[in-house]
Amino acid sequence: MPTPTRPSSPLNGNTLPFPDLKLDAEDEALVAAARAVIMAHHRPFWHTVAAAIRSTDGRVWTGVHLGATVGRLAVCAEPVALGRAILEGDGTMAIGVAVRHRKPEEGQGPPDVVSPCGACRDLLLDYAPDALVIVPGPHGPVKRPLRAMLPLPYRR
Repeated sequence: MPTPTRPSSPLNGNTLPFPDLKLDAEDEALVAAARAVIMAHHRPFWHTVAAAIRSTDGRVWTGVHLGATVGRLAVCAEPVALGRAILEGDGTMAIGVAVRHRKPEEGQGPPDVVSPCGACRDLLLDYAPDALVIVPGPHGPVKRPLRAMLPLPYRR
């Protein structure tokens, strides 16, 4: 029996029921900030992902993934960036992005924009339910509402 699939949305041609939003110059600068962090601090297996968030007051906060020998102790880059915004700024997040350093077998090029993992989606939703995230799109990075990426979040 074939696996059922959701029909494509007429808004963006994929299976998501909301439109992809184009990046503006501030968004491109946010991606560049995350890329600069991972290019400066990349260490295979230890620091492979960086994140940048822009708070509602316009300031940018960055973080780097903290790898660990025991994998479940690793910390993603997004919570590190959010923690800095909480400690050093106004604690808000209007938009965020994560980028991953390319592996040697993937060739040259800038770090790739990646979607937040499920745990980060949940955590960011707790702190910034109205935030946007920059994710890979069919023709390059796009913005999407964080809430739409986790439509049925866990609630206590």
